Amino acid sequence: MKDFSEDVKLAKKGSTEAFSRLYETVYKDLYHIALYSLRSSHDASDVVSDTVLDAYCSIDKLREPEKFRSWIMRILSAKIKRKQKEYFNTTEELNEDFPEIDNFDYDSVELKEALNKLDSESRLMLSMSVLGGYTSDEISEICELKSGTVRSRLSRIKEKLRLELTSDI
Repeated sequence: MKDFSEDVKLAKKGSTEAFSRLYETVYKDLYHIALYSLRSSHDASDVVSDTVLDAYCSIDKLREPEKFRSWIMRILSAKIKRKQKEYFNTTEELNEDFPEIDNFDYDSVELKEALNKLDSESRLMLSMSVLGGYTSDEISEICELKSGTVRSRLSRIKEKLRLELTSDI
């Protein structure tokens, strides 16, 4: 993992260049996780923008500079959950089509359908693990769960996908 300490210290002092370097290290993960979780490129962009704005405005509250990545992902996770709650409170029909993600390709319709059957929290955890490359310890810190809980949930999610995909064979 990259050490963010120096850039965080500079960003706390008001350096937009330092914050920009920090953002550059996480922006792809932020967007891919938001897109995978929300299934709307527009909403994903909005959530990432809100996350970055909140992180920029509250960088001085980050106590452990080396944990910048987990800290900003925790902000993103809260924003995603808030946006998902909005989906349930709206009367407008949601687009059920899964969007195309740069550098991420679905090989089959069955995979797309299986992923769509996952609940929002499962999609978030799976996206952090698969797309973001986060460990269960990092995901547990972001989602404020125990590491063992994250590992068992990821295991169950993957098993559910495996069963879903092999049941049609």
